[in-house]
Amino acid sequence: MFCYQCEQTAKGEGCTKLGVCGKQPDTAVLQDLLVFALKGLSQVAMAGREKDVVDPKVGRFISEAMFSTLTNVNFDRERIAGLVKDTVELRDELKSKVSKAGGNVPTSEAASFIPENTTEAMISQGEKHGVMVEKDPNEDIHSLKQTVIYGIKGISAYADHAAILGQEDDAVYEFVQRGLASTLREDLSLEQWIELAMECGRTNIRAMELLDAGNTGTYGHPEPTKVPLGPRKGKAILVSGHDLRDLEMLLQQTEGKGINIYTHGEMLPCHGYPELKKKYPHFYGHFGTAWQNQHKEFPQFPGPILMTTNCIQKPQDSYKDRIFTTGLVGWPGVQHVNGKENVSLLERLKEAVGLGGTGEKRKDFTPVIDKALAMEGFDRDEDKGEVMVGFGRNAVMSVAGTVIDAVKNGNIRHFFLVAGCDGAKPGRNYYTEFVEKVPQDCVVLTLACGKFRFFDKDLGDIGGVPRLLDVGQCNDAYSAVKIAMALAEAFECGVNDLPLSLVLSWYEQKAVAILLSLLALGVKDIRLGPSLPAFVSPNVLNYLVENYDIKPINTPDEDLKAILG
Repeated sequence: MFCYQCEQTAKGEGCTKLGVCGKQPDTAVLQDLLVFALKGLSQVAMAGREKDVVDPKVGRFISEAMFSTLTNVNFDRERIAGLVKDTVELRDELKSKVSKAGGNVPTSEAASFIPENTTEAMISQGEKHGVMVEKDPNEDIHSLKQTVIYGIKGISAYADHAAILGQEDDAVYEFVQRGLASTLREDLSLEQWIELAMECGRTNIRAMELLDAGNTGTYGHPEPTKVPLGPRKGKAILVSGHDLRDLEMLLQQTEGKGINIYTHGEMLPCHGYPELKKKYPHFYGHFGTAWQNQHKEFPQFPGPILMTTNCIQKPQDSYKDRIFTTGLVGWPGVQHVNGKENVSLLERLKEAVGLGGTGEKRKDFTPVIDKALAMEGFDRDEDKGEVMVGFGRNAVMSVAGTVIDAVKNGNIRHFFLVAGCDGAKPGRNYYTEFVEKVPQDCVVLTLACGKFRFFDKDLGDIGGVPRLLDVGQCNDAYSAVKIAMALAEAFECGVNDLPLSLVLSWYEQKAVAILLSLLALGVKDIRLGPSLPAFVSPNVLNYLVENYDIKPINTPDEDLKAILG
């Protein structure tokens, strides 16, 4: 195996024997094979588009399958092998339609290969299509190809979340297919690959916009909300991941059963959505911090745990019998809850498209609920303080006048967006120290799980405006972009002229897509850490430094001095 798609890759170079995330070599190789197969499907899809042959389930399938290869999503090799076979079945079905329409059916290896019957034999096939096996002879083009692939993985995650809530745009699917098909080409110049990377960023903005519309259109715009960090006596279920629809279905099915629902990790911002917090009084509080702490936090939770999207780690024996996965998440030996058991993703999508749906069936969380009822739950109420969430773009812009006046009269000197992924790798304490040292006349906006380094700190306020504003999940990055653009319009200047600095932490491929989006918007002077991506070549890094002034984080004191003077 060789994998360097995440920030924590071994030695900052690449995982070759076992994924730092816990991914086994056979699963890694099968994921390589799945991406290879999806490139072939994408070639056929692009040939179909030339003849107006567009199968609505193809775009959705590619998004879900690519999302399955994201860091910390699906570790189940049998499910990945099944997705490879589904990809080829869908590819050949589409080939027939393209041929009948008079199109030129691709004959490349990716568009023609047939998976072996057994998983072991498929692993041997996958070993021929690894990141370094198919390395482009031009180091910089190889770097940009991988950047585009990882950006597409991020786009696919956002597109899948959006589609679950009924928001889709074929323009997003078209780029994903074109981008994947392009990685099989050898005739594109370095400049063309740079443009593809920027187009990846622009497409991701659209995907995040769709997700924002799905979230706010279904559950309302987030409102400032206090969330208790201590438990309430009674039965309990913990929900981790990112998916709001899964949370809603669980809340519906636990009504009146005496079970309190708690969030973990990136589910924390869900408490700010009015259609969730007002309808379900048993949607109570938050337990724990970021994803990488689940090994020490999950054993302490006296109820079952439901993993809804990426962020799962290898379950420990102490809680393996009470952790459940759903959707695209998977771990061998962990009970999986889906809309239809034993039905492949492809079959589910075929049925859904035929019915005019999005492929997301109502799930039956009875196994999770039964486990909660069988366990003791929390034995007493406990006060551990509270945190504020719900500062999405509507909430922030509702006090825009106050904010603008505070900037103009000097009460607010600067804004910092300290956001991104958390992780276990040393160096992330930088973000805690940075926020602690931000001067009292500055405001910190944050989103994604990186905030758990400082989410419970009381930074006070400036004229009634909290100095720490939680914009939401990594999925809510669109909200932060809209806030910045609205402030730029209010001050009649460009985004780069605002008293705003971005200090970002990255871990996986959604962060790659977000970074490409910021670059596509022309945002400059971004500080990125705790380490730079291993897949970015020296020349590509130099290009980013020269054109966008991207820089690695230094020390909090040095960075604050450089920003504020």
